[in-house]
Amino acid sequence: MVVRLRLSRLGCKNRPFFRVMAADSRSPRDGKHIEVLGYFNPLPGQDGGKRMGLKFDRIKYWLSVGAQASDPVQRLLFRSGLLPPPPMVAMGRKGGERDTRPVDPMTGRYVDAEKTPAISDNMPKEEDNAEDKSP
Repeated sequence: MVVRLRLSRLGCKNRPFFRVMAADSRSPRDGKHIEVLGYFNPLPGQDGGKRMGLKFDRIKYWLSVGAQASDPVQRLLFRSGLLPPPPMVAMGRKGGERDTRPVDPMTGRYVDAEKTPAISDNMPKEEDNAEDKSP
């Protein structure tokens, strides 16, 4: 039995509400589950933010015993700080080769490798500081 952490849809038409569930991979989306691990409301509230509540200790337990998170749950756990970012590779043209540049999962834009060394070039090096202090 493979346990998956996945979303179960509740709510009305055009007003989705999701529960994060630990369920057998063979059971239907809204069917039998093992445990409710939290909720996710994608519609913005009056404060303008998305609402999410997760039981972190139980999610850590299920991940430690080998449960696999689905892609949407993996993104939710990344945004809550529980998991590292999922690997993302941007697609090139349809039918073309894949673009291997890394993509920032929060913004969906390419991460420039040239910008990080430029920041370290402006920082003073330890060797320079040691030479300045010697008489």
